[in-house]
Amino acid sequence: MSPPLLQARELRHHYPLPRTRLLGPRPSLQVLHGVSFDLSAGHSLGVVGESGSGKSTLARIVMALETPSSGSVHLLGRALHRLPPAALRQARRDFQMVFQDPYGSLDPRQTVERIVTEPLRALAQPTRHEISERAAEVLAQVGLRSGDAHKYPHEFSGGQRQRIAIARALITRPRLIVADEPVSALDVSVQAQVLNLLAELQERHGVTYLLISHDLAVVSHLCDQVLVLQSGQVVERGAPQQLFSQPQHPYTQTLVAAVPRLT
Repeated sequence: MSPPLLQARELRHHYPLPRTRLLGPRPSLQVLHGVSFDLSAGHSLGVVGESGSGKSTLARIVMALETPSSGSVHLLGRALHRLPPAALRQARRDFQMVFQDPYGSLDPRQTVERIVTEPLRALAQPTRHEISERAAEVLAQVGLRSGDAHKYPHEFSGGQRQRIAIARALITRPRLIVADEPVSALDVSVQAQVLNLLAELQERHGVTYLLISHDLAVVSHLCDQVLVLQSGQVVERGAPQQLFSQPQHPYTQTLVAAVPRLT
């Protein structure tokens, strides 16, 4: 059996808080308490929990945007937080991120072509022909036209902007995409379109997803396995169907009860 694409082991993280006394110890807030998981290539893992549960902190640590207080993250066998800066920069070709807000994550002053090719230009020195060719390729993959490359973000709807953000994540042909609440800012009908797009891209290209969400229904649409995170701790894990039909932990039961159902 091949090793997992992504391994997280005993991740703990705390943030320092302001001192309450001049000479007293500096307090801290612990947001992750020993989180561990494996994610195999071509599969999807959902991390679900309410606001403040530590989901986004976990995403930033996996992306090596923050360093955990303790624990490790291995991608393709490499300990990401131990890599020298130059090596980490090159390793980012294999893992990219889609952010929550399709409005705030795109620079309104840049054309779509420049936005989606930014990771490529940060990792290499592509020619003008390569930039245009790769931009057209990824825009086509997410259902946009090559002519859209010369437009600006304000000319697109929210769902189209998130497609642009996904195209930017795809430009380096990564093995892993971390998606932090990728549909929460979109209308319900558009959410389904974006989730279906992510599923199609996975089937076509074998992309692996780590999907962060507060909505169990969203992760069940795309993910093979789900971690339920409460106050920085994994309280339950399993297949979405299992968690929907037989949630064991009271917190998971609350999340399941909050999922809208047609009557």
